[in-house]
Amino acid sequence: MAVLTRIGSEHDLSLTQLRLLGLLRDRRPRMTDLAEFLGLDKSTMSGLVERAERRGLVARGKSPQDRRVVDVFITPMGSELAQQVQEEIRAALAPYTDRLAADDRQVLTQLLGFLSGTATRGGGREVSTNAL
Repeated sequence: MAVLTRIGSEHDLSLTQLRLLGLLRDRRPRMTDLAEFLGLDKSTMSGLVERAERRGLVARGKSPQDRRVVDVFITPMGSELAQQVQEEIRAALAPYTDRLAADDRQVLTQLLGFLSGTATRGGGREVSTNAL
């Protein structure tokens, strides 16, 4: 958590903003689903998205499946920042994770995916640590 907090603050991002960018890297959720996933109420979620929109990191738009629904999606600038932050986090954690055997690193990746909510067991999405 200290690594995430430090790297996030270097990019003027809170832990919740880091999670938001990570979540949006490979999906386009509804505002309500995003709020539920992050454990935020609607007004807090709106403020979070608004601040990220002002920075050009995310945008809102009509859902391609249901034009009545508003989705949130990452912009190219947000995607670039998310990738940069993820690389910095991996580099900062490498001294710890490099000590693990490959199989153990895979288990750790899966567990972190489950803990962060970016992976599901069986039948769901593939394991991902994008929200870190």
